[in-house]
Amino acid sequence: MSRRILVTSALPNANGPIHLGHMLEHVQTDIWVRFQRMRGNQTVYVCADDTHGTATMIKAEEESVTPEVLVEGIRQLHIKDFQGFLISHDNYHSTHSEENQHFSSLIYNRLQEKGLIFTKEVEQLYDSEKGLFLADRFVVGGCPKCKVEGQYGDNCEACGATYDATDLIEPKSIYSGATPELRASTHYFFDLASYTQFLKDWTRTNAVQPEIANKLSEWLDDGLRAWDISRDAPYFGFTIPGTTDKYFYVWMDAPIGYMASFQNYCNAQNDPNLQFDDFWKADSSAEVHHFIGKDIVNFHALFWPAVLDGADFRTPTKVHAHGFVTVDGTKMSKSRGTFILAEKYLEHLNPEYLRYYYAAKLNSSVDDLDINLEDFVLRVNSDLVGKVINIASRTAGFLVKNFDGSMAAEVDDSELMAKFSTQAENIAGLYEDGEFSKAVREITGLADLANQYIAHHEPWAMVKNPEQHDKVQLVCSQAINMFRFLAIFLKPILPATAEKAEEFLGVPPLTWADCDHLLSGHKINKFKPMLQRIEAKTVAQLVEASAEPAEQADGKKPAAKNKPQKSSKQKGDSSDSEYIDINDFNKVSLKVAKIISAEPVEGADKLLQLTLDVGDHQRSVFSGIKEAYNPEDLVGRLTIVVVNLAPRKMRFGVSEGMVLAAGPGGADIFLLSPDSGATPGMDVK
Repeated sequence: MSRRILVTSALPNANGPIHLGHMLEHVQTDIWVRFQRMRGNQTVYVCADDTHGTATMIKAEEESVTPEVLVEGIRQLHIKDFQGFLISHDNYHSTHSEENQHFSSLIYNRLQEKGLIFTKEVEQLYDSEKGLFLADRFVVGGCPKCKVEGQYGDNCEACGATYDATDLIEPKSIYSGATPELRASTHYFFDLASYTQFLKDWTRTNAVQPEIANKLSEWLDDGLRAWDISRDAPYFGFTIPGTTDKYFYVWMDAPIGYMASFQNYCNAQNDPNLQFDDFWKADSSAEVHHFIGKDIVNFHALFWPAVLDGADFRTPTKVHAHGFVTVDGTKMSKSRGTFILAEKYLEHLNPEYLRYYYAAKLNSSVDDLDINLEDFVLRVNSDLVGKVINIASRTAGFLVKNFDGSMAAEVDDSELMAKFSTQAENIAGLYEDGEFSKAVREITGLADLANQYIAHHEPWAMVKNPEQHDKVQLVCSQAINMFRFLAIFLKPILPATAEKAEEFLGVPPLTWADCDHLLSGHKINKFKPMLQRIEAKTVAQLVEASAEPAEQADGKKPAAKNKPQKSSKQKGDSSDSEYIDINDFNKVSLKVAKIISAEPVEGADKLLQLTLDVGDHQRSVFSGIKEAYNPEDLVGRLTIVVVNLAPRKMRFGVSEGMVLAAGPGGADIFLLSPDSGATPGMDVK
């Protein structure tokens, strides 16, 4: 029976662009959502920008625009970034919306009717120059415990102590630099303490991960305090019903934004089978899943379920928490270029590279995830290009050229094929549980089996023997069926590549149910490259483009260095640019490669397109040797290829290296070959 699932990611704050830390959560959520859709479950994915608060108001003042104009401009930038990373939100809304104001007031009124809202006088720090009360994060001063200066008003980053902003040594407003003064004001509180037992029970119902439940139990055992849900004017947000100068605290109306975005989506769809109450009423049989960072667990797993229950709405089915993102083992850094914006990444790299890398490291725990840049390049090249795509690229040409693209009606190795089909439910279970890294390991393990099968049968050699003509079709057809399984399994992670695979296979959009059958007697299309290898230098360029100069002791950015001048040395000087030294020569990386296929290039008189087996992967190279060689005679031959030559985009496609040949040209070109005993992938010194 199909499930009905509403899924959300935490709301990005409308205070700046999306970076790779934000993107982790949205990629994680999107993979889970796409998997559920492939399983046939009705799955709606909504999100919104978190817009309210003093910071938004101040930033709008600085930019001489209204807060509404500011947050809408940022929302559009966020939407663009998420679309660039193939995040499949059904609706991306704003907390500053009519729907959110409606539900915020409705929930507040219901809580008040139940006696769960009360008021009391509180003392807060007030910036008399700006004329506003200061939230804890807008006050800095010396830590009352360790005395380190420049700490925010809620906790010390030096010693980890927590305290009230009023305890800071020589506090200053971050807005004006003025020393704030204490002022009393009436605030509105939600009686969270009365929900202690309810939350103790709810947090042990598999609604959160075990380690999160243990952390929450520390707060619950210490005793919950009433929650301040109000802020004083001036403030950008919604006024509390019955008041003119009291506003909902941003963490009161932000999670309500999930409900508001969903209602906005329902209104737009006007579908009788998609109704707000079907998902949010107290006895709903539908599911609600929140994906969040571990730093906001208290809001989502204590305040939010208590408020929902008090207002007669359902509580979340599950809150999925994740850890933080580090790069090369440390916090993302602007000065090191590892604080990478989504927009900047997309200028240099395919979004699916990062989607795959995140998936390969994500699990159901709240451990932090590290992007090791060297590992990132190696894993994407090895797993995706060298293993998965390699299966289709090595075998499709034989079917298209020799069998008009038609696949065999029978299976060559039924025992091996069964290993793919029987893994479908295991991999599905791993996706369901958020164990993406385990799913990826199973998938790449199957890819290894497929490549071993191809290498064992060597269809490029069999095709030369007329007696093995039918066997070539059987082997290559099985390879395509194995590739199809991998495309199904990877589709939640690599949706764009899956579309290319569907076009190549000539099939409708793949679903999980497609694991129940094979392609038999089916006709495929000509294979086209689906993913290119990452060059390490491209990642280096991304880091360089993301780096901001570190500040000097005087607080200023260092001046840009002068560009080097062109050399004035005369031609013939041993240092002239037309010469290279031994270090330059040693940068050239040569490997043995086996030619798997050789095809004339339409529209080119001298070019052949060679598909090369370089041991752990395949690559395509264009070579001007057409006048010297019959393409069929090259298949199976070993040659030498420059593997670290930057890919060259030609009008026929991308050439991923250079094979070594010598001669005056025309028919007198001689392809270099290694001595006997060499194997594909062997380094050439």
